[in-house]
Amino acid sequence: MAHYTIDTKGLLCPMPVIRLQDRAETLQPGDQLEVLSSDPGALNDIPAWCRINGHSVLKKGQEGREVRVVVELGNGTFSS
Repeated sequence: MAHYTIDTKGLLCPMPVIRLQDRAETLQPGDQLEVLSSDPGALNDIPAWCRINGHSVLKKGQEGREVRVVVELGNGTFSS
């Protein structure tokens, strides 16, 4: 298991989810991917993407203007 971080601050919906999906496609099940965002919608959009694609949200929260969501990749399929 490895831990990665992507910074999507300054991008609005749907770009944080698209960047997450693009990066997740290059990783292995069990890897963790932390998404940093300035879009509060990511707190709902990323968990929805995880449910659809078979991944888990380990943590999510907002501190000031920064949103953080940590995803653990499952064996789910990736939708393009």
